Amino acid sequence: MNIKKVLTEKAPAPIGHYSQGILVDGRFLYTAGQGPMDPTTSKIVEGDIKTQTRQVMKNLEAILIAAGASFASVVKTTVFLKDMNEFAAMNEVYAEFLGTSAPARSTIEAARLPRDIRVEIEAIAVVEK
Repeated sequence: MNIKKVLTEKAPAPIGHYSQGILVDGRFLYTAGQGPMDPTTSKIVEGDIKTQTRQVMKNLEAILIAAGASFASVVKTTVFLKDMNEFAAMNEVYAEFLGTSAPARSTIEAARLPRDIRVEIEAIAVVEK
């Protein structure tokens, strides 16, 4: 088994002992949960759930691209929301990025997320060889 760390400056640097993504055998990408941090400042973007979700999706996209994947190759996501009442607004932005792709997804309301963010999303993708 070949395991490779994925790291890009176009997504926020890890704030702990983890990788932005792990590519297994050059085919399976597992991303770390991404929050709404600006990769150039490492600060949380201010705004509503749509603004924060948009930044999360941009961060995920950067990691996908760095690994040779795209949103079209995502097979599973997990969404962590601070408030499930914001699901519809998050889902609207999420759908903008996924287009016609509709990966399997779990959505969980979390009592508290790192740095008190409103949304965090992780993804699993299959990389085309």
